Amino acid sequence: MISPPLSQHLTFPLLSVTFLVSFGSSMLYGYNLAVVNSPAVHIKAFYNATWSQRYGHGLASGALTLLYSLTVSIFALGGLVGSLLVGVLVERRSTLLVLLAGGFMGFSRELGSPEMVIVGRSITGLHSGICLSVVPLYLGEIAPKNLRGFLGLMPSIFICLGVFFAQVLGLPELLGEDRFWPLFLSVVVIPASLQLLLLHCFPESPRYLLIERNDVCGATKALRQFLGTPDVQDVIEEMKEEQRSLSSVEMVSVWQLLRDRSVRWQTLSVVVVNAGMQLSGIDAIWFYTNTIFENAGIPVSQIPYTTVGTGTIEVVAGLIGVSDGQTDGCSPSMQPVLRTLALSPPSAAGVPFLMTAELFTQSHRPAAYIVGGSLNWLCNFTVGFIFPFLQVPGGQGGSWALASHPGLAMQTQRLLQKGHGAAQSWGRLSSHHVFTACWKSLAAWPHVPALQRVLPWDPCTLPNSAEDKGVLGAPTSLCSTP
Repeated sequence: MISPPLSQHLTFPLLSVTFLVSFGSSMLYGYNLAVVNSPAVHIKAFYNATWSQRYGHGLASGALTLLYSLTVSIFALGGLVGSLLVGVLVERRSTLLVLLAGGFMGFSRELGSPEMVIVGRSITGLHSGICLSVVPLYLGEIAPKNLRGFLGLMPSIFICLGVFFAQVLGLPELLGEDRFWPLFLSVVVIPASLQLLLLHCFPESPRYLLIERNDVCGATKALRQFLGTPDVQDVIEEMKEEQRSLSSVEMVSVWQLLRDRSVRWQTLSVVVVNAGMQLSGIDAIWFYTNTIFENAGIPVSQIPYTTVGTGTIEVVAGLIGVSDGQTDGCSPSMQPVLRTLALSPPSAAGVPFLMTAELFTQSHRPAAYIVGGSLNWLCNFTVGFIFPFLQVPGGQGGSWALASHPGLAMQTQRLLQKGHGAAQSWGRLSSHHVFTACWKSLAAWPHVPALQRVLPWDPCTLPNSAEDKGVLGAPTSLCSTP
């Protein structure tokens, strides 16, 4: 165990590397979520003009919407590939991908190639897929145990800031004009370049150096730099013990994970959190904010500033969500994690990775990361691609997608608070409790109340099985108002 004096210090190197990796990685994810919103009209005009020059006629409305939806959502497909290649393209090398993507998007108009915009978006998604997997793990490995929750959620704030900066730069007074949209898309090269130049000043994760490379000297040096103390022998011994234990662990495949009944509720929780965070529709809001506000009747001249207002609220919500992100022992507290999910879904992009680490043992974690990450990006792609086709005048289109997630996250938090630790709570959940929590959260959807009236049973009054009685309380407590 880390001695108390050692675990209470937030050193300058530790804080600096947290800001640096979040600035050059997590912030880019948030930026790329919102950067396509402001120049949407200009990009569509470029696509239409290029198509007309090539083939002598413009694009039909449906085809143009399809092409632009692909431009927006292919970012998520790149993220899916990146999350699966995280072991091949590690963080430092993946930064070069952003420079390549910036070049594609920055010169796309000069070369008259819409394909370059799409390729550039997919490459930025590839980078984000890698970063959303690597950064929380890296910060969790270099931080003292009582600071892992705080530092692990720090990238969430930078995701919010990335969204906010994209909205500010998209104002008409800055880069929101037609002639600036290629530059607007390629601004991502600036934070990526700064990270590439400065990241070599910091060492690799001590845990990675010792366990993966068996470099005790390098791990010791890294620990001394991050923790600000020469006495790190206790931490080194703890890592060696972990190394010995991992040598006897047999990793579980994805198929084995899905068939393992002993972790079915942990697996279900990962599915609900990752899929629910994206299916809440929050990323669609950042992708298509201007269109949504225009359909809602907001004057066009006021939409850019209204958009900046939503970004400001997002940053504040993210700050509230992580303000108490301390830990109470060996693992990050789950309460600030779930509060961040409920308050601010995009700011919680790194949270599912923290939850996965909490809910699974080492043998199951790699497979759980693959399942959660794949669902996260696939749902992101689905929402980003189909949302333009769901919109109708009056701003109501797609609103069904925005209703369920906050309620489900808050119900999940209540369930965890009734248990005695994250893994124990999810391990003891019954199918009734999970189903009831999901059902109540779905009650906000427009057609579900009508469905409830015609059902021959009330899901909130289904009896518990004998093994569930007395574990987390009566089911009616989930269906009653808090």
